[in-house]
Amino acid sequence: MTPNGSEPMPTAASDDTQRHEPAEPAEGAAGRKRPKPGERRVQILQALASMLEQPGAERVTTAALAARLDVSEAALYRHFASKAQMFEGLIEFIEQAVFGLINQLGEREPDPLLRARRLVTLLLQFGEKNPGMARVMVGDALVFENERLQQRMNLFFDKIEAALRQNLREAAVLVGTSTPTVDAQADASVITAFCAGRLQRFARSGFKRLPTESLEHSLSLLLPAGRL
Repeated sequence: MTPNGSEPMPTAASDDTQRHEPAEPAEGAAGRKRPKPGERRVQILQALASMLEQPGAERVTTAALAARLDVSEAALYRHFASKAQMFEGLIEFIEQAVFGLINQLGEREPDPLLRARRLVTLLLQFGEKNPGMARVMVGDALVFENERLQQRMNLFFDKIEAALRQNLREAAVLVGTSTPTVDAQADASVITAFCAGRLQRFARSGFKRLPTESLEHSLSLLLPAGRL
């Protein structure tokens, strides 16, 4: 899936999360080249994510975004119908990167409890290495934007919770827990809230309080090896 019909954004190649950014277009020796089709869209999304990384940044306006790119606001709207569509491009990229990593976990890690632990780790590492996108994930960057954007991020965390629930149910069944579905549902809810809280604290601390701070200790409380 590509953001709003643009060229594909980079995808995560492994469960070692990386900083995810659209690639910069090449420039010729004589100066800036005319962007290829779709390339300007990637530039716009990259600039938006970069502006969101500024600690204490207020609402990003299209005027400020256009100035950052040294283009007119009209030029932005030739590539995106609205600012909401620009944010949708970032959200699509977050979904593609994070759920791509989660799918890899499902293929590589047979132990469902370890899968759940690594899911939490990769989610928090992704936010830590992409602070602008972390602000989108927790909704801080969406406060004054279209309501459907926040609804989409809510759905993102619903899917995270569903993935955790599936892993925890598998783990509970393996050890013969009497109520695996009920237990997995309750545990997945708590762990998802922990992840969202860590990302929100990261964003609201000006990116000073890292999401992965003392993560192993937290995981030993939430998902200890002998808990099930």
